[in-house]
Amino acid sequence: QVQLVESGGGLVQPGGSLRRSCAASRSIFSLNAMGWYRQGPGKERELVARFTRGGTTTYGDSVRGRFTISRDSAKNTVYLQMNSLKSEDTAVYYCNAADFLGNYWGQGTQVTVSS
Repeated sequence: QVQLVESGGGLVQPGGSLRRSCAASRSIFSLNAMGWYRQGPGKERELVARFTRGGTTTYGDSVRGRFTISRDSAKNTVYLQMNSLKSEDTAVYYCNAADFLGNYWGQGTQVTVSS
């Protein structure tokens, strides 16, 4: 298993930026994938961005070009830099990790984009 501890998030005005972090309880290189998902009001959970074991980085269509995922392997931490935020980015953001045994989720944090 792996435990995920998230930080960051909150309230930001449209056009603003936020940075989120997610620390894993074991080496991120031991995971098949790690990244971020979100669930907006009345919507299904969707992919925001993630790394896979093979080194592939994938972004959701709605965030590509505005959000950037990065990682610090020494800290077993993945970051999500969110720029040019829009009201439609309002959602609960979840850190996710996957290995051969299953999927693991962070506690989730609300991000609200509003003036």
